[in-house]
Amino acid sequence: MSQIFRKHIEEITPITDSEFEYVMSHFTRKKLKKHQFLVQSGEYVKNDHFVLNGLLKAYYANDEGKEHILQFAMEDWWVTDYQAYFKKVEANVYIDCLEDCEVLCLSLQNRDKLCADLQKIEHFFRVKSNFGYVALQRRILSLLDQDAKGRYEELVSLYPSLLQRVPKTVLASYLGVSRETLSRLS
Repeated sequence: MSQIFRKHIEEITPITDSEFEYVMSHFTRKKLKKHQFLVQSGEYVKNDHFVLNGLLKAYYANDEGKEHILQFAMEDWWVTDYQAYFKKVEANVYIDCLEDCEVLCLSLQNRDKLCADLQKIEHFFRVKSNFGYVALQRRILSLLDQDAKGRYEELVSLYPSLLQRVPKTVLASYLGVSRETLSRLS
């Protein structure tokens, strides 16, 4: 499993065996079952999470209990409540498992230490953050500018495997449409 993570790092920067061993010493591994929460609203968030296997969803639940799905996270993706993680405040979002999952967990303290100790890891996290900003902007613009059909087609184009892994009601929620509308689109 650690080779998945090494490959992930090396897509951005090369890393020696000893550097990778040092990086891995700052992570913990966690297994979760389907429907188990990784993060719950109101809790303090201690870790950022790299998904080794499985599928998660991050969502906000409003006062009426309606879920607004912010993102999915599958293999090779990072997920946490970043506001809570970086600002050390209570989470606003929930992150739960749509499948059994295994993640690598990195505390903010260990992240800061790794970035201070290894310039190439600081570079790695900066690049990953930039990619995250781009994806977030794409998602926001999609919600603002596209109709339901356009949002569905973009999802199919960018993440075709999600269609097989995510229940239709959850996909509909992510797209901001009813289950019936999703059925007409697909």
